Amino acid sequence: MTALQAVLGFAGWTLLLVAGVFAYRGLRFATGTPINSWARGNKATQDAPFIQRLEDAHANCLENLPVFAVIVLAAAAMGKLDVITPFAAWVLYARVGQSLAHLSGSGQINVFARANFWAIQIGLMFWMFYQLLCVAV
Repeated sequence: MTALQAVLGFAGWTLLLVAGVFAYRGLRFATGTPINSWARGNKATQDAPFIQRLEDAHANCLENLPVFAVIVLAAAAMGKLDVITPFAAWVLYARVGQSLAHLSGSGQINVFARANFWAIQIGLMFWMFYQLLCVAV
């Protein structure tokens, strides 16, 4: 997998998660829930716990996708994709792992797994950023 494919995969995964939220809300709306039941910034407590975790998993993706995309696109602009390609796919794999751990529950094991997958992503992004700085000098 190339670094650009990893960014596209990350974006696709983010879209898939939000599509799940959209489908849930669409079904709720179709069955009589008022369309304004999901106010911005307010946690919809009437939503099922799985849907709340789905929303959180999507938000987590949105927090990290821009940083990952900038690193990969900067590498592309610098002509240095080869420097980060070995690590980029692992960022995507760790992201999917984090989301799946998030969706599977909120127990201690789930949170521990989620935190570890997140730490892997952040560590890899720092490493890729550092590698690009080293080749830019």
